[in-house]
Amino acid sequence: MVGKPVEELTSYPEESSAGRCAAPDPTAAGEPATGIEGALAATLAEVTGAGQAPVDQHFFDDLGADSLVMAHFCARVRKRADLPAVSMKDVYRYPTIRQLATALADSAPSFQDGGPAEATAPAPPPPAPAPVIAGTARYVLCGALQLMTFLGYSCLVAVLTAWSYEWISAGSGLVDRYLRSVLCGAAALLVLCAVPVAVKWALVGRWKPRQFPVWSLRYVRFWAVKTLIRANPLVLFVGSPLYTLYLRALGAHLGRGVAVFSRNVPVCTDLLSVGAGTVIRKDAFLNCYRARAGLIQTGAVVLGEHVVISEATVLDIDTALGDGAQLGHASSLHSGQMVPDGESWHGSPAQRCGVDFRFVEPAACGAVRRTLHSCLQMATVLLLYVPLAIGGVGILLAEAPQLTAVLEPGPTALGSWSFYTDALAVSLLFFAAVPLGLLFQATVPRLLSRTIRPGRVYPLYGFHYGVHRLIALSTNRKFLMRLFGDSSAIVHYLRCLGYDLSRVEQTGSNFGTEVKHESPYLSSVGSGTMVADGLSVMNADFSATSFRVSRTSIGPRNFLGNRIAYPSRGKTGDNCLLATKVMVPVDGEIREGVGLLGSPAFEIPRSVQRDSTFDELKNGEQLGRRLAAKNRHNAATMGLYLLVRWLYFFWITLLAAVAAELYDSLGALALALANVLVLVSGVVYFVLVERAVTVFHPLTPLFCSIYDRRFWRRERFWKVPSETYLLFFNGTPFKNLIWRLLGVRIGRKVFDDGCYLTERTLAAIGDGCTLNQGSVVQCHSQEDGTFKSDRSTLAPGCTLGVGAFVHYGVTVGDAAMLAPDSFLMKGEAVPPHAQWGGNPARQTCGGDTGEDGR
Repeated sequence: MVGKPVEELTSYPEESSAGRCAAPDPTAAGEPATGIEGALAATLAEVTGAGQAPVDQHFFDDLGADSLVMAHFCARVRKRADLPAVSMKDVYRYPTIRQLATALADSAPSFQDGGPAEATAPAPPPPAPAPVIAGTARYVLCGALQLMTFLGYSCLVAVLTAWSYEWISAGSGLVDRYLRSVLCGAAALLVLCAVPVAVKWALVGRWKPRQFPVWSLRYVRFWAVKTLIRANPLVLFVGSPLYTLYLRALGAHLGRGVAVFSRNVPVCTDLLSVGAGTVIRKDAFLNCYRARAGLIQTGAVVLGEHVVISEATVLDIDTALGDGAQLGHASSLHSGQMVPDGESWHGSPAQRCGVDFRFVEPAACGAVRRTLHSCLQMATVLLLYVPLAIGGVGILLAEAPQLTAVLEPGPTALGSWSFYTDALAVSLLFFAAVPLGLLFQATVPRLLSRTIRPGRVYPLYGFHYGVHRLIALSTNRKFLMRLFGDSSAIVHYLRCLGYDLSRVEQTGSNFGTEVKHESPYLSSVGSGTMVADGLSVMNADFSATSFRVSRTSIGPRNFLGNRIAYPSRGKTGDNCLLATKVMVPVDGEIREGVGLLGSPAFEIPRSVQRDSTFDELKNGEQLGRRLAAKNRHNAATMGLYLLVRWLYFFWITLLAAVAAELYDSLGALALALANVLVLVSGVVYFVLVERAVTVFHPLTPLFCSIYDRRFWRRERFWKVPSETYLLFFNGTPFKNLIWRLLGVRIGRKVFDDGCYLTERTLAAIGDGCTLNQGSVVQCHSQEDGTFKSDRSTLAPGCTLGVGAFVHYGVTVGDAAMLAPDSFLMKGEAVPPHAQWGGNPARQTCGGDTGEDGR
């Protein structure tokens, strides 16, 4: 075990009624008081607009309610002092007024005929701490220092690039220039890898548990270190011993044989302790810091020996797992939670379970294998990739003088039409890259996949591991997935990659624009299944020494919401609804004909009456006519997507040519200015693109079919603009400015460390909010063929934890907090100063762990 021993804490209760501080025992409750039953019925009648709400009728099956209506019901109940709080989980578990009243009876204040009696109510949970709001001077100074840091780093890169180009070009012959490229690339790689490590130790030293305000001078140092270590080229070696070596150089305490597959780089590495033989799988967050109420808080994350951290997990600060402990996929540990030795936990927040998440046996993987793999990786980079990146342009220009003619210095070069036509001709290579990329994806990975047998355990860091990583890397191209997603073309593209899609029932929206996998050749999706967005197909299971690929099958007639990690052992079959951020169960019976919500998952209705509004459009002549119209609209959207990116590529080509033209007079300064202009012009360009897409059809709340033209325009909005450039501005005041340019109603001094807003003009964010990395505000939802969207509002001072997900139609009150990895369902209303957490989110009782009653 690395670090201090782990103390055992009681796990979260599996059923905590609405997150109340003193949860009743529903099975022990007697006949509910007439007052409670009547109060709940009256409240539901108010929400639905009906004259009365029968106490024995099912909310969804009989009364025709849906989750949005019931979320409003829960919010209305929470406003009544004479009733205990009700969560969506309570509604699904007790789906009639009488059942719900029975479950709540023991925790409700006493009722008398005339109304609520003067009884002692449970103590309310403590309010969330007030946010710390920085002064304007400190806010402006922070932005200025961050801008200077960026300019300084751009100049450093420009100087290295200029020196490299001159030295490589001075070589004689192709071989000499290649050797110079190798040496120059090795030196550049060494500098780019060493600078972040040196800056970390110079500016911070060793990280310690503490807190400090955002936008302060200490925060500037924190931001500089965070930005540099995450931009280090060694981050590309995730899943390799070289990456763990990098983490050790940053101060992390890692035991022997640790395997890390997550690309989310921990920042406060001195506070990370990982025991020998531990495996951290992809998409896990172990930042060792969090932003909360205007403060950066750093804290320890301690993992014992032979721990398993599964996919899509979040570990908050001050969390720990003992030796041999396991954390299941789509789960999280909230601050203060500690998993005892040998136990398996899952859920958000995690609780004890009896599931074994060690799906693959260990294999022989010693130090020699790890060393050889690392040496081979480095040799490949230095002898192949770096020479192409560093010296390829120099060699090309030196060996093809006709290409350099336009770059010859002279007063008339920039005024010559040939200068711009040549740049235009070079930029047309962009269109050649698309079919060449498709050809490569359809052939090379397919041939390589024949060397790996499903179900067989292979050791890490060998030939088969290298082939597996190459397949995953080459078949997960975001550019092409976004190009074909949200259109009928996506099924043909996925089949080209190797997906087994059975007999496709074409809807024009079978898959969204974000789908990833580890092996497309072992991914099966049944007929009639639709996927919203953010699906991660988990074909590979890893230990610290081995891996195994297995077929992952999603059944027919399913609907999958957003941000779902689907494991190879998923226990779902036909006709299931998998809600957003659901933890797909890997134990028990196969679920069929039901919906699943939450982490850990519980059953909900497969569909409700509201979602069947447009069922008549799913079949017959209307489907064929509307699908053909949707295909035409989507084809135009795909054309715009390519055109927009080609124009930007042409602009970058032109800037590079101008920088080369001015190099003789300005030197490295010309390259530095070009670097800055690429970023600044990219912001301006894509802001204008997004505004152009919505200028005639602004985003508004919708309830429509996916065959409605208004939905097709929303698909165009998701596809044509770009959001990648926003990553450069995380944690800076400049991101707030960009959000405003994009139409977000955002307040002053908002701290955004990496939040994603799907519909910018439908989101409102108040002053001083704190938005953590990986948080999402999604103002829409699609369920089968029905699309719904509405506005979401975060009041001043709110905090969204790491990986938190806020759905549409939500209102979060002043200074309220949403815990890490939480899912705030559509229509919820979080009271001011409240602390909510979990999946689905509910009110917690104060402490960071969010445990009820503790």
